[in-house]
Amino acid sequence: MDASNEPAQVRLSGAVMSHPKRAEEARRLAEADPGGRVRVIMDPEPEGRPTALRVAPLSWSCVAPDATHHLVLQDDVVLAEGFYEHAERAAAAAPGEAIALYAGWEARNGAVARLAALTGAPWAYTLQEHVPCQALMLPAEAARGYAAYQEEHGGGWPYDVVVQRYLNAIGMPVRFCTPSTVQHDDLPSLAGNTYHGFRQATLFTGATGPAAGDGPCPRFPVVPFYQYGEARCAVLRGTEWEYLETERQLARTGLLAACLAALRAAGPQAAAGLPDGAGQAVWLTAFALGAVSADAPEPDPQVAAAVMETLGSGGLCEEFTAAELLATAPAVRDLALTALAAGRRAGADPGTRAPRPAPLARVAVTGGDPAFARQLARLLTDAGHEAGHLAGRPSAGDLDGVRHVVHLGRPEEDGLLDDVLAAAAKAGTERVVYAGSSAVYRGSRERTVTEQAPADAPADPVALAWWREERAALAWGAEQGVPVQVLRLADPVGPHAPQDSPLVRWVNLAWTRRPLALNPLGRHQVLDHRDLADALRAVLAAPPAQPVLNVASAAFDEQELAGFLADVSRRTPWEWVQDPTVDRWTMATGLIETELHWHASAALRESMRALAQWWACDIHGDYTVPDPRA
Repeated sequence: MDASNEPAQVRLSGAVMSHPKRAEEARRLAEADPGGRVRVIMDPEPEGRPTALRVAPLSWSCVAPDATHHLVLQDDVVLAEGFYEHAERAAAAAPGEAIALYAGWEARNGAVARLAALTGAPWAYTLQEHVPCQALMLPAEAARGYAAYQEEHGGGWPYDVVVQRYLNAIGMPVRFCTPSTVQHDDLPSLAGNTYHGFRQATLFTGATGPAAGDGPCPRFPVVPFYQYGEARCAVLRGTEWEYLETERQLARTGLLAACLAALRAAGPQAAAGLPDGAGQAVWLTAFALGAVSADAPEPDPQVAAAVMETLGSGGLCEEFTAAELLATAPAVRDLALTALAAGRRAGADPGTRAPRPAPLARVAVTGGDPAFARQLARLLTDAGHEAGHLAGRPSAGDLDGVRHVVHLGRPEEDGLLDDVLAAAAKAGTERVVYAGSSAVYRGSRERTVTEQAPADAPADPVALAWWREERAALAWGAEQGVPVQVLRLADPVGPHAPQDSPLVRWVNLAWTRRPLALNPLGRHQVLDHRDLADALRAVLAAPPAQPVLNVASAAFDEQELAGFLADVSRRTPWEWVQDPTVDRWTMATGLIETELHWHASAALRESMRALAQWWACDIHGDYTVPDPRA
């Protein structure tokens, strides 16, 4: 609403993005507009590889001269009754925002729509994820600016990711309505997305609501979702979104024991008819939805049943056919409704929350990429420590009361390690763990490298830089009488992985439809970010013994690893390159396994998918949600 509290005057124009194969569907969508304001925009190169990026600039640029808002539809949607009138009312209600009229059950934002429906919110702001573009409306000037942004920044990225980055760049909030006012039609994907499975709206009734301007439009700070077979939560921490396992989030809030107890009480038959493992994931997600919405009024029973019926489809749509998903939907609904009620009861009763155990020790994480270091500190806190990240060069005062320092090596930052160690000495730190890199072995001709190597200064300049930092940390420990241990880490996998790692480079190539150059002799070891935290837990729980330990989750040849990553991002071709001088060594991890009984346990597919999603959706900022009190 504007300052006068009068509805904004809306003049709408629009387009349907299409391909000649879908010309008839596109024409019907355009002709459904009673005002005749919607054009059909055809792919200018229909014989080429189908991509929305060719049609999108034309579709967003054909804004009528006097339009205040421009609507772009994709040609594989079904419109609710009164769709165009509702779009006008929505534009009048939020004239300066992007409005998505669809939220799919397979997306994080589909979970936002589920939470909005359960809490009775007619609007909700999106998470940082690709923008739902099946039916998207922008203010006219924003629509006119899209083509130039795609020309400069598109780079082959998926269309909905480019839209997200554009709207972030201009600081425009994205809201959507609940229920969705378009449904995804069951047509084969022309853009090669069929492998994502059967996709429809979280909630679609075929009717439109009033789109009132004074309805609440929350940005939920905690959003439980079920995606790719995993129960996870999006948690807003300041201005940063954290994505983590729902079990960890429930444990943080003291509700995990109550959740699992309620699941046991429901009995093994509660998940009858669901695929293996799906029952617990559905339960965790629905219980967490109940817990975070416990303060809201009891949801409408019909709405709750409808959105819980689609919960399983969102989590399983890449693994099961449409017929299989629809067949399991009633069982998912019944289990999820039971869990939702249990979560609401637990969330509303403070006595249900288990008190957090006393922390094991205070730990400071220093060095490294700040976002990766914060993530690691949170994982260590979840493991029982009182851990925090210290940015920059800490002082002795910053380390006051800290028993253990975990320093993420950063040889390129001159003097950082010296400053951290000097502060640790003044603060009386009891122990330092230096997290180095497997790059210290670069140039080795051995097939398996152990902690005894390299015996002398490496010739490779990158290896030498890491070797010198290790030696400096160990020498400081001997001089100060403080135990220092070095962990040599394989390439980290997960959000905030180093941008120069092969994993990030390949994900970037896959997302932007460029072939991967693979060496048949190449070998890569990777380390799940959760396995790293668990290895640190094991190291800090035992007396300091071995000065150097190798840490890795798994090893792959290049073709195997590239296929793994393509499966969780975008499938892409590869080409072979021959380089007989490539490093072919693999770190031996038997020492940490024998000494500390540590073994990699994280599911690498989850962390690789999290890496791919982070690189696509989370590296280009965010928008600011308007203050509802303003």
